[in-house]
Amino acid sequence: MQIDREQLVAVLKIAKERGSDFADIFIEEVQSAHIYCEQDRIERVTAGIDAGCGIRVIVGEATAYAYTNDLSPAGLKEAAATAAMAARGQGEVVVMDLRRRTPSFDLPILVLPESVPVADKVAVVEKVNSVARKIDTKVRQVTVAYRDVVQKIIIANSEGVWVEDERIRTNLSMNVIAVEDGRIQTGYESLGGVMGFEILQENDPTELAIKAANRAIRMLGARPAPAGRMPVVMAGEAGGTMVHEACGHGLEADLVQKGISVYANRIGEEVASHLITVVDDATLPGRFGSYRFDDEGSEGQRTILIENGILKGYMYDYLTARKAGVPPTGNGRRESYQHRPIPRMTNTLILPGKEDPKAIIRDTQRGLLVTRMGGGQVNTTNGDFVFEVSDGYLIEHGEIGEPVRGATLTGNGPKALGMVDRVGWDLGFSIGMCGKDGQGAPVGDAQPTIRIPELVVGGIVEEGQ
Repeated sequence: MQIDREQLVAVLKIAKERGSDFADIFIEEVQSAHIYCEQDRIERVTAGIDAGCGIRVIVGEATAYAYTNDLSPAGLKEAAATAAMAARGQGEVVVMDLRRRTPSFDLPILVLPESVPVADKVAVVEKVNSVARKIDTKVRQVTVAYRDVVQKIIIANSEGVWVEDERIRTNLSMNVIAVEDGRIQTGYESLGGVMGFEILQENDPTELAIKAANRAIRMLGARPAPAGRMPVVMAGEAGGTMVHEACGHGLEADLVQKGISVYANRIGEEVASHLITVVDDATLPGRFGSYRFDDEGSEGQRTILIENGILKGYMYDYLTARKAGVPPTGNGRRESYQHRPIPRMTNTLILPGKEDPKAIIRDTQRGLLVTRMGGGQVNTTNGDFVFEVSDGYLIEHGEIGEPVRGATLTGNGPKALGMVDRVGWDLGFSIGMCGKDGQGAPVGDAQPTIRIPELVVGGIVEEGQ
């Protein structure tokens, strides 16, 4: 992308020509590759480039947004004029001198995806597919997806911010379906991060195949989960789905300011056990939600949200930070140039504690051990949640017992975190594409092994029981 400082200044002046309070430009060029395997063969190998620009104008609390895929000087100016049409401000047309920002930390990439032949990428996908299918004859269907994305961005705003950066993400995911006597179970695994192809050289992708296939097969023979109130131990390997959904979204400042978060107006209050500290951290090397700059040009940072059970802060983008009178936290994110930025999580995690995870299980006489979370629903207004458990086990007399299927967890986010009485020293990550307001964003979630003394566990009742 060949867009210089003078062009950016000219476009910003047009965006502010009606006296808006603030204007910014987000320009991106995305090069992606996608390989998809299903029915024991490579179904699709696609590659493409998409580029465009989004221009935002803010007057008071009103926002106007226009975007275009025409990156010529004329195309950029036309988009700026379109956004400016909605502005009815009284301010002067002033654009501060643009000063290019450099990041204070790096997220190194060792093997650029474009340097790896497509044949090598296909070979990884085929190998993972083959390994999963050979685990057991009960494996009936395997899907494998590989994707790498190289995103180049230019961001500038009327307050003098000017950022140019490149983001690279690579990920591999797979789903295995096993069938026996009319029963169907699935196993899902994924691997991804802000890394190049080295992620598949430093990690053995066939381990994903083995874990996913074995989980699907194991669940075929699992007994129905018991129902009732009981202690729940959530293993670190389950990842941070619960903290992301039951806690994280409620700490995004737009939901707080709209009054639809259970955490609104509670800064300084106790909202979790004193053993719980929750942070959002965009600076973690290699993690799926990391970046040097967010989609507004604010530097990524580590934000303490809950510290020793006390609510310390929220995640802000430019607009919500301006409304609250605080600095942005580097959480302004968007799916693409076609979307305006909103507050979003990056890598959200419960920090590890000091206990041996095995001791936490050993000290639980009876309960449910969760080693993989499934889908779920959360009401951010009151914190109530329902989650599926895709891999769970009974705990009996302090030992891991037989696997169970069909379990669900029902509770309230702040109350559940407030009851946590044990926190392990381990830390397990999961990755995903988080959806909000019709936009997807890559995120990482993590937690150590934790114990919640009492949650409502829902089970299933089969015929004859």
